[in-house]
Amino acid sequence: MTIPNNYSTRTLKDFVGHDFGATEPVTISQSDINDFARITGDHQWIHVDVERARAESPFGGPVAHGFLTLSLLASAVQEAGIVPADAAGAINYGLDNVRFLAPVPAGARVTASFVLKEIEDKGPKGQLLRLSAVLNIEGSEKPAIIGDVLALVMG
Repeated sequence: MTIPNNYSTRTLKDFVGHDFGATEPVTISQSDINDFARITGDHQWIHVDVERARAESPFGGPVAHGFLTLSLLASAVQEAGIVPADAAGAINYGLDNVRFLAPVPAGARVTASFVLKEIEDKGPKGQLLRLSAVLNIEGSEKPAIIGDVLALVMG
């Protein structure tokens, strides 16, 4: 990840188009998938029934919930250094144009990458960042997710 020295809340607009690079890989374990199912109530067999998923799933085994993989982007924004160090804070503002392109098998490793697309001044509320986001699966030609992540940077 590349964070320029002069990157701050005052200089955000200067970095439209900046590629923050890829985050460190995160492994999505079957245990993670089971925990997500327990918390959300989504116990669809393609996620949690390992034997059946191996026998019947078109994916050859269990896969992570799409929303589990999508939720990884929130912490990845922090890890990638997108929130300037001088910001008072940042909040998730939304998502646009999100597409799930490939399933993430249990045990797969994923990385996130971001490009700063736009900055919108929101006055005293802060600055709205629009980030082009990609969640890649190691060893896969297709990404798991593409879309825009919106983050409101305060201060």
